[in-house]
Amino acid sequence: MSNEQTAIKTTYFSIIGNTCLALLKGLAGVFGNSYALIADAIESTTDIFSSVLVLLGLKYAKKPADDNHPYGHGKIEPLITFIVVAFLVTSATIIGYESIEHIQTPHKKPKPWTLIVLGAIIIWKEVSFQIVIRKSKETHSSSLKADAWHHRSDAITSVMAFIGISIALIFGEGYETADDWAALLASGFILYNSYLIFRPALGEIMDEHLYDDLILDIRKKSLEVPGILGTEKCYIRKSGMRYHVDLHAMVNSNITVKEGHDLSHKLKDYLHSQLPNLGNISIHIEPNDCSLDSCKHITP
Repeated sequence: MSNEQTAIKTTYFSIIGNTCLALLKGLAGVFGNSYALIADAIESTTDIFSSVLVLLGLKYAKKPADDNHPYGHGKIEPLITFIVVAFLVTSATIIGYESIEHIQTPHKKPKPWTLIVLGAIIIWKEVSFQIVIRKSKETHSSSLKADAWHHRSDAITSVMAFIGISIALIFGEGYETADDWAALLASGFILYNSYLIFRPALGEIMDEHLYDDLILDIRKKSLEVPGILGTEKCYIRKSGMRYHVDLHAMVNSNITVKEGHDLSHKLKDYLHSQLPNLGNISIHIEPNDCSLDSCKHITP
């Protein structure tokens, strides 16, 4: 299964899970007198829409390169991530505003059984986060990573709700608003996570230098190709789940243009075979006057 297919399959998992949890939280919040659970349901509802956007973005990113998009359509991924972050910020704002409103309004304390519901939700959302974040690392998908952090944000709001409801139940009268304060605190966590998701996506759009480990792998693999004496410049830009590479490779200055051309193709094919997440590889051949043995160490 390709990275794109894996990411799409994982997104379907998120959509189904968020839909079921939004219904469960909403019903438990209404009948259990817990605004923290209702706030949780609001966030899960926004998660559904954001996961649908991620799904559409991943499917669009799968489109092959064409005349207008020679590097493919992968840049749609960080753009979708920006929209997902906007959903997170919006839900955090709504939760925060409604929490303040409820804090100022007298209401009944939550039902004890809501803690059981929350406990199950916390476990499920953390498991969901671990599944989706692992798939995002496996596929190198920024939008899937944003989707994973939706699950973690949901788990955080549920933990805050659990603490708030527990305080309200243990201390009784006068502490009915504890779960509202918990919901307010959770909105702050969501805003912080929104920034953590937004920053790498911005770096991807701006082609920031973010891939030192991959550059090191490319340099090492290049030296495994006979005739490649070293590497000079190496630039990487990410588009969707693919990494496009501009690489300067050093070869013996006495070889012919044809031999240099053939070496560049051998190097490109070898890098693709060893690092399947690489997309377009542009190789510039640099002449080097030293012998093969003495140049093996050159990887500036």
